[in-house]
Amino acid sequence: MKKRYILLIAGILISLGFMRYYPIDGYEYTGIKRLYQIRQFQKDSVKYNRIPKGAYKKWADIQLHLTNKTTDSVEDLFVVDSDFDRKIKRITPSGNYSLAIMDMSDPENLRYAEHRETVGYQPGSVGKLAVLLAVFDQLEKICPDSYEERVGYLKSIKVTSRYWGLGDHHTIPIYDIEKDRLTKRQVIASDEFSLFEWLDHMVSVSNNGAASIMYREAMLMAAFGQEYPNLDAEKAEKYFKETPRDSLTNLANTVVNQPLRDLGIKESEWKLGGMFTRPPERYVGRKGGSIGSPKGLMKFLVKLEQGKVIDKESSLEMKRLMYMTDRRIRYARSPRLDDAAVYFKSGSYYKCDRTKDPNCASYAGNVFNYMNSVIIVEQENGVKYIVCLMTNVLNKNSAGAHMYLASKIDDVVNETANINKPEIKEEKYVEDKDESDN
Repeated sequence: MKKRYILLIAGILISLGFMRYYPIDGYEYTGIKRLYQIRQFQKDSVKYNRIPKGAYKKWADIQLHLTNKTTDSVEDLFVVDSDFDRKIKRITPSGNYSLAIMDMSDPENLRYAEHRETVGYQPGSVGKLAVLLAVFDQLEKICPDSYEERVGYLKSIKVTSRYWGLGDHHTIPIYDIEKDRLTKRQVIASDEFSLFEWLDHMVSVSNNGAASIMYREAMLMAAFGQEYPNLDAEKAEKYFKETPRDSLTNLANTVVNQPLRDLGIKESEWKLGGMFTRPPERYVGRKGGSIGSPKGLMKFLVKLEQGKVIDKESSLEMKRLMYMTDRRIRYARSPRLDDAAVYFKSGSYYKCDRTKDPNCASYAGNVFNYMNSVIIVEQENGVKYIVCLMTNVLNKNSAGAHMYLASKIDDVVNETANINKPEIKEEKYVEDKDESDN
């Protein structure tokens, strides 16, 4: 019996034995080592200021909220509530702002608002959610009858970065359990992590290298099918070297975009054009650009809450991976959300013309300056809602604007849901030295 298969069986058994532990209490279930450190801080009553109160939700507390709406199409759910919509438009800044909001505090009486919701933007790192979907889509094809086996693969299969993960300035957290030491650095070619950990690096700290690595693994799952669990790095690299570049490019495009089409998300609403790092482009080309719209992203998150992204188990697992147990930035940094559980992905993409402005700053492009935030908010008072916000405001880091708009939106949702507003906290935005593309 091959070593990887033995590890798989062990992974499944361990996972089944610890089904209650996730996300911070999820180290045993996932093997994501950074969770172990935070859990130990909790056990030892060590003060940990990196994350707010809302980040300490238990595995068993994370749920899907629209499973009573599984027979409804998303289009049927996107019925604009005129009063809610008017109040949202009143607080939305003028200019290149687009958004969609779904209040699901009362699942039987959903409220929806939108503003320039079909306008397309470069989604930046929000596009990594398409890679997340692609991985779960391919796992379902490999293990159609056993979700536990899919989880076993995520935990037990370990892959190395090689050149795929290189070239990104964003760091990843590497925790040595035996030495109790946390290191943050860029991905190197020899890095080896489980599929679960690479997905966590991709979503929680938005590492571009991790996204390309998991994009690669989704392609390999599609190419090798049932043989994938026993695939080694040498055979994988041989596949990329010997397969025509145009065939690989077409496969890459299909793997990440077809699952979106299967969810009813149109190409004009959301598509991913290619890898997140440059080294893989020696074998895999791009196929058009990437685009996203608030409407397309809202379709994905509503389907997720319905449990209809692959299946209910996969939808819930993807939502857990989106749960923020790391530093919050941009929209999610609003103090109004400190006590709330947030499931978040942010992305940015900007370009500076320094002949026009030699001082053009990072995240403040003067040619284009996309900043996007998608978030599910669950307040302690029962208020639950989804926001998809996309902007292109030139010459300005929009992180603070996203944060302030988050507070205003939270006020409107709380007021109109007839639930007492949470305590108002003083808001001060200080730009991070490393404004990670989270």
